[in-house]
Amino acid sequence: MSTPEPIWTPDTSVAADSAVERFRAFVNDRHHLALADYPELHRWSVEQLEQFWSAVWDFFGVRSDAPPTVAIGEITMPGADWFPGTRLNYVAQILRHPRTAEPAIIDIAEDGTESAVSWTELHRRVGALAATLRELGVGVGDRVVGYLPNTSAAIVGLLATASLGAIWSVCGQDYAAKGAADRFAQLEPSVLFTADGYQHNGTRHDRRAEARDLVGRLATLTAVITVDNLGLGPLDAGALRVLDYVAATSGDAAVEPEPVPFDHPLWVLFTSGTTGAPKGIVHGHGGVLLEHLVMLALQCDLSERDVFFWYTTTNWMMWNMVVSGLLVGATVVAYDGSPLAPDADRLWRVVERHRVSVFGTSPGHLLACEKAGLHPAAEHALSALRLLGCTGAALPVSAYHWVHEQVGARVQLGSTSGGTDLVAGFVGSAPTVPVWPGEISAINLGVALQAWDADGRPVVGEVGELVVTKPIPSMPLYFWNDPGGARYHDAYFATYPGVWRHGDWITVTERGSVIVHGRSDATLNRNGVRLGSADIYDAVEQIPQIAEALVLGVEEGDGGYWMPLFVVLAPGAELDDALRERIRTAIRTNASPRHVPDEVIAVRAIPHTRTGKKIEVPVKRLLQGATADQALSLAAVDDPSLIELFAGIGRAHRAHRAQPG
Repeated sequence: MSTPEPIWTPDTSVAADSAVERFRAFVNDRHHLALADYPELHRWSVEQLEQFWSAVWDFFGVRSDAPPTVAIGEITMPGADWFPGTRLNYVAQILRHPRTAEPAIIDIAEDGTESAVSWTELHRRVGALAATLRELGVGVGDRVVGYLPNTSAAIVGLLATASLGAIWSVCGQDYAAKGAADRFAQLEPSVLFTADGYQHNGTRHDRRAEARDLVGRLATLTAVITVDNLGLGPLDAGALRVLDYVAATSGDAAVEPEPVPFDHPLWVLFTSGTTGAPKGIVHGHGGVLLEHLVMLALQCDLSERDVFFWYTTTNWMMWNMVVSGLLVGATVVAYDGSPLAPDADRLWRVVERHRVSVFGTSPGHLLACEKAGLHPAAEHALSALRLLGCTGAALPVSAYHWVHEQVGARVQLGSTSGGTDLVAGFVGSAPTVPVWPGEISAINLGVALQAWDADGRPVVGEVGELVVTKPIPSMPLYFWNDPGGARYHDAYFATYPGVWRHGDWITVTERGSVIVHGRSDATLNRNGVRLGSADIYDAVEQIPQIAEALVLGVEEGDGGYWMPLFVVLAPGAELDDALRERIRTAIRTNASPRHVPDEVIAVRAIPHTRTGKKIEVPVKRLLQGATADQALSLAAVDDPSLIELFAGIGRAHRAHRAQPG
């Protein structure tokens, strides 16, 4: 098979000055090696874990109370023992950056309201809030939670909490009180941060009633800190002590981050909870610190020269990644609102106005921009933009060409894939590696990733299960309330003992790039021929009349196999015979002739998790006859009313099949 032409190649002078090139030179000098390029550096990074992670520590000058003697004590999964005996604090690495008038955080609301928090002010607010939390009795190991939109207050809340050695968790206010409590009540928190509301899609959402309800569901709370985000007035929290965020951050106490063990819990992220109670994934100070330095500084070349804006909400692990932009001294943008309000051009105006150099978004947003007919490079001054990151789902080939043509040929498209589990990426970009359409450029440094076939053998150029054969520092410490680690083990290590199975179908190419085909538990398996759902979406969602699609392979009780394709139509489009045939032709030609759907069904919307991922397996179970309660948790769905819609489609299909003849 011929090697495709890259759509983007590194500028040699820019690449030579990148952090990853300086790191390669550092490694070569330290270990008397001659690693010539990124592939050789990656190979060394996974073959020599001890040397690699020690080099990362020293290259970035990680601060600890004593120099480490060894990088990894036990190379096992689960249970790797990273930097045993060291004590540090994630926040100390952020606040080593000097107090200056330069912005550390830029707050932007959907309605255009903006403000900035300077590095000097960030130091002060974190110190003052940490002192307030300490006065409230918060100490090492205690839990503090946030029911907050994506603003600087959430970032300061995390940093103040973590500086004390306490544990942070946050979710957005689009969750109802019950959904938030399903997460937070597990942690038994002592302090809750909550805002009066948030903005989205042209609407100001008053969440004071939900916040009061949430307070009543968290029996361990001793205090509430309220954030005035919309100017709606105070919150009634009953007998609990209520403090205003501005007052809580008004002092001048110095920040003194508490040194904690490398594997001390930093935060708890929760799974979407679509198929059961949300699982709390616990990550540690040291693991997050090191992995985020690699991902942001080495893979994305992020530094203090950059403005870093990744569209996210506090529900998504990318929010945590944005906060970590502060580790390298970058200015980070916190945006509260919809990416498409008042129009699809909204985020590009932010990129232009604030001279954003690293901008991240989702495939859905890029496809919406393309279908809206946007020409960002022609309509905006984007000279500062050098890297466009994208994650959340597989990125179709068409999007690569749209970015190249409409955002700029010199802009690197850095598609990446990872997850909440790792709070980082397995695969992504590097400033020294080309970009090929439809492919993620490289396996990240320190990640021993392979594609395995059904017999557990690594394959190249073929579809296989995404596995990781050696530990990564930011792998979960454990799941919350999982004594003995049984749920953690079953989630990742039950299929291949001692090897992480992530649940994605991928192809590792001969070039070292990676193609993601979708979740392996949502595989389309027709007559023994497997295909990832992402390959169908790639073919269908580039059709202008299709806004979004959902394809499912439904095994039926009598041995039948039903493969419907659900489509959301673009405004003004009609699902007639001509469009149905165009869809089938696109799949037959660009994906697989064996996976042309049995039916194409128009629906008003596709259900997603609150982090924007299509809900495939639970909807498949609905179509098979499971009840909503059996299939998923409604609190985890962005539009719960869609669940009855799909359940009804399933009932109608089963009734039709049951008719004689």
